[in-house]
Amino acid sequence: MLIPLNISFNFEFYPLLIVTFLAWLIPVLLSLVRLQKVPTVIVEIVAGYIIGKYIIAHFPDTHIQSLDFLALSGFMFLMFLSGLEIDVNQIIQSFPKRRLNVGRFLSNPLLVGFTFFLLSLLLSWGSAHLLDAIMPIKNKWYFALIMVTTSVGIILPVLKSRNELNSRYGQMIITAAAIADILSIILFSFTAFIIKHGFQPELFLILGLFFLFYLFYRIGERLTQKTLFKKLNYQLSHAASQIQIRGTLVLVILFVVLAEFIGKEIMLLGAFLAGILLSTFMNKSRSILLLKLDGMAYGFFIPIFFIMVGVHFDDSALTRMDQSPWLFLAALLVVLYAIKLVPGFLWQRIFGFRKAFAGGLLMASRLSLIIAASKIGLDFGIISPGVNASFVLMAVITCMLSPVLYNLISPSEMLQTDKVIIVGGSSTGVLLARRLKMHGKNAVIVENNKERYQEILSKGLNAFHGSGFDRQTFYNLNLQPHNYVVPITESELKNTRITMMLKDEFQHPKIISKSSSSIIEKHLRRMQVEYLDATRLMATTIESLILRPSTYHTLVETFENYNVEDITITNPAISGQQIKEVPFHKDGEVILVRKEQKVDIPHGDTYLQLNDIVTVMGTEAALQDFRQKFRASLAR
Repeated sequence: MLIPLNISFNFEFYPLLIVTFLAWLIPVLLSLVRLQKVPTVIVEIVAGYIIGKYIIAHFPDTHIQSLDFLALSGFMFLMFLSGLEIDVNQIIQSFPKRRLNVGRFLSNPLLVGFTFFLLSLLLSWGSAHLLDAIMPIKNKWYFALIMVTTSVGIILPVLKSRNELNSRYGQMIITAAAIADILSIILFSFTAFIIKHGFQPELFLILGLFFLFYLFYRIGERLTQKTLFKKLNYQLSHAASQIQIRGTLVLVILFVVLAEFIGKEIMLLGAFLAGILLSTFMNKSRSILLLKLDGMAYGFFIPIFFIMVGVHFDDSALTRMDQSPWLFLAALLVVLYAIKLVPGFLWQRIFGFRKAFAGGLLMASRLSLIIAASKIGLDFGIISPGVNASFVLMAVITCMLSPVLYNLISPSEMLQTDKVIIVGGSSTGVLLARRLKMHGKNAVIVENNKERYQEILSKGLNAFHGSGFDRQTFYNLNLQPHNYVVPITESELKNTRITMMLKDEFQHPKIISKSSSSIIEKHLRRMQVEYLDATRLMATTIESLILRPSTYHTLVETFENYNVEDITITNPAISGQQIKEVPFHKDGEVILVRKEQKVDIPHGDTYLQLNDIVTVMGTEAALQDFRQKFRASLAR
């Protein structure tokens, strides 16, 4: 006998309507008043505090329970996406492969990041004892762990907006932030478990969670190579199936449930590990799955979490503190910055005092993890309501203050002339140098054969006599993080060896190579190197000749008249305008607009925003007009 479907309608959707309306309204208002640089989550917390005090406070507790569940789900998503931001390959690649000296140690992002965290932890531990003199602290170690947290979610967008994410400096900061996130969550999980349960045998179950992580990694590594899996993944990734989204949700909830079985305080670690696991199998720069996950998480669940943080913020707890709250808040703010600024001077030798100081300020931004750690400490009774409210307030202040101070102290440098280093004076390398020269780009060919080197010079091209395997060559060429390096010798094996040397010795982010075999392709992908698939390139070229011959010949053969260029919008005056509102040069055209990972074919009603990457085509005069309009702010 079938049981009829019974859906209960005894739920109140009015509170959810208020919260979702706020989540929609806040970014709209920030855009209208041109305050996009203010972190949305900060406004969400403040708005949540207001509606919590004047609207939601009058609702029965049963109406709020569903919002609290959605908020918890949002926080699990936030931890998952934080793990997804961790570039595991970049961390593995930073493992030292040669005998260390001071120079190699300070230029290694992994070692510096680990040292940065240890120094921060020691300073945090000592500062907890100092703060205890102002306000009694029950568990100084747990208090120190709360203070040592940082926020990759704040740091990443700041570096990305300034085009510093792939620079050597940006990689140093983001690696240190990633290590701080990983070690903070691990230490916090173990500490919270011990505080709640003591040193019980179940503590080893946390290690079992890491074993399961490794087991799933090995299974996933083999599964993703199976033809049947790839076929099903492709066929079911669209329309009603959305198998990738469903599989991701299974993965997240599985790790959260396993962690919850060990202890509710371990759930954050479970969600974080699920994110790292998926990160190892995802090409995040090309993944549609990431766009869908961002849309689901940041479009619904995560805003509810931050709004509910504001709803539950107890401002009266500050006035009930035993001592003066203002003295404690001021001392806590100073300490939160000091424990990041002091280790930041590890970067001084490489980047100078100003950038080291600015990096320390940016590392001091905190958000979700400090809120979660403080809330769990409150539930355990080792953090008072007043201290918990103080940490939430500090999250708001540091998220607002740190990016602003970073931009003031480390202003964006004006764009420098691009220098492309081509390793290998083959016919392909010479042709590339010629084409770049016609585009006004400075190209230097590195050639070890003296006769070939002299021949390249005789053709009016820049050349350097030296070996691409010798790191001194790149020191002599004054290799900078924004310079592209293109290993294009006669041997793909040599190209791979040069690429490995550039990654190991310089941690250089901008390398383009080529591949015609799956083995080399695997090496290049692991090193996060852009590469050209020779077989696919040939097929694409023939396809273009068949389907769009006129366009192909225009771009390839007549480039002396019309050029194509990617320009990042950095001019605030352009932001928010439609294409039809901007008087562009008559001999130019905007053909593509990239917003994050989304690429659109523009029309007159398309809006332009800061940090959009615009692909334009036209004469050199038209391209110069595009550059002036899109980059006008950099020339001031």
